[in-house]
Amino acid sequence: MVHPHQTPYVTPHILHRQYAQASDSEFHSKLIGHDLEYFSQAGFDMDRIQLKRNAPVAQLYEDAIRNEGAIISSSGALINFSGKKTGRSPKDKRIVFEETSKDDIWWGSVNIKMDEHTFEINRERAIDYLNTRDNVYVFDGFAGWDPKYRIKVRVICARAYHALFMNNMLIRPTEEELASFGEPDFIIYNAGQFPANRFTKGMSSTTSVEINFKRMEMVILGTEYAGEMKKGVFSVMHYLQPVKFGQLSLHSSANVGMEKGDVTLFFGLSGTGKTTLSADPNRLLIGDDEHVWSDTGVFNIEGGCYAKCINLSQEKEPEIYNAIRFGSILENVVYNPVTRMPDYDDVSITENTRCAYPIEYIPNAKIPCMVDRQPSNIIMLTCDAFGVLPPVSKLSPDQASYHFLAGYTSKTPGTEDGVLEPIPTFSTCYSAPFIVLHPGRYAEMLADRMSKHNVSCWLINTGWTGGKFGTGKRCPLKYTRRIVDAVHSGELLDSKYETFGVFGLQIPTEVDGVPREVLNPSLAWTDKQAFEHEVRKLASMFQKAFKLYEGNVQESVRLAGPQVN
Repeated sequence: MVHPHQTPYVTPHILHRQYAQASDSEFHSKLIGHDLEYFSQAGFDMDRIQLKRNAPVAQLYEDAIRNEGAIISSSGALINFSGKKTGRSPKDKRIVFEETSKDDIWWGSVNIKMDEHTFEINRERAIDYLNTRDNVYVFDGFAGWDPKYRIKVRVICARAYHALFMNNMLIRPTEEELASFGEPDFIIYNAGQFPANRFTKGMSSTTSVEINFKRMEMVILGTEYAGEMKKGVFSVMHYLQPVKFGQLSLHSSANVGMEKGDVTLFFGLSGTGKTTLSADPNRLLIGDDEHVWSDTGVFNIEGGCYAKCINLSQEKEPEIYNAIRFGSILENVVYNPVTRMPDYDDVSITENTRCAYPIEYIPNAKIPCMVDRQPSNIIMLTCDAFGVLPPVSKLSPDQASYHFLAGYTSKTPGTEDGVLEPIPTFSTCYSAPFIVLHPGRYAEMLADRMSKHNVSCWLINTGWTGGKFGTGKRCPLKYTRRIVDAVHSGELLDSKYETFGVFGLQIPTEVDGVPREVLNPSLAWTDKQAFEHEVRKLASMFQKAFKLYEGNVQESVRLAGPQVN
């Protein structure tokens, strides 16, 4: 016999319908009650849609599985898919040309102009699409751990996957902070399942990722790749921190020593090793991708990490591997349909497989993600597809400015749509796809801070050795880790150095645990003539790329680059 207060085991679905779903509805309606007028004025049909604000992770799992074809992996992470687009679409990024920001923006191929009318058309198109969805997700969070410089971000989207992604990547508010959240400083309308109208003025395709600094809004159409939201927030911070707050925003990871409290910044584009190298068991992780170097120290912009998963193993990257559990999102990762175990070596969907997880999933993360101490070391990471740059070089102040402005690396497969093999590229400030102001403004702020705080700078190549891409091999991670350890211990400050030819770089003659032929690339190549050819080829590319900036830098900085007769 079943007593009145009991529920028969055979009817759990009835329990959910009468109890859990009713509770969900009451919970979310109560939370967003004070914002009903805002959503109504923005154009949302409040009589039709159900808004779910800062929904619990478990509920986002349920919705993603029920409505989006997501599955739960064997480790508890949610596996979801971004559809046709599996990387960013930089050619479809637009910045609205308006009076409040037009004189600060570095206009060109990175920041392409869009007129205000076209933005309004796309914004209305996005809201119209969201109004057709049964569930609309709202996530309110923060960008920036330092309360003095943080901004309030609101994400409005139609996929539970996107809501969970931003739950992981933004800084999650406490219940008290959420209750008093108020008006957001920046809003993202993500209608990525719905295409842009490519016949609208200024559109180049059915994909559009656009930011309006006057309205402080972002609209996404035609791409479901979650990374667009993450980088949209970074673009806004890349604008606001220097312009509004006078602080230096950086595309970098950062960690701090447990014993000495020394802070290291790692600059580099996707695929160069920022996430991997900053996850160090002997150091506390401040963050893996986006930071601000402020007048008082360093703070993370994000509340999570977005790690590449290709060839991921517990042996090579235990911190990242073990962070893939309940609450994390595996993006575009192939899995065994029987065991639900992810196959990190399978790149049949994309090479840009990713995992987004809260930063506290890293055991040695520093929470809160900020330090009131200036950096001791800056490590500029590059992935050299030519295989000629040494694995580590000590840079002079002028060389640091030169290489920061040049930002040489190779785009690796999958980090952008259509990249199938490494492509040599020069990404100024190591963040050209996300840069907003003229590179000189960031470079000047960096040089001033480095000089003021006597910061050492190192160029570390995590790319190819013994030959270029196709003939050589990627520098073993164990050697790169050993080099980074030598930076942190101070060992490299006391090393003997030799000059590396055309590039004029100072490279150590000995690092314990790293073979001599790895330290000096000329020794690793069997074909010396081919090596010299590739060195001069890359040097010429540096000179050509730097012409864009040499008119705005001191002569000593220009001469700090490679010299080819």
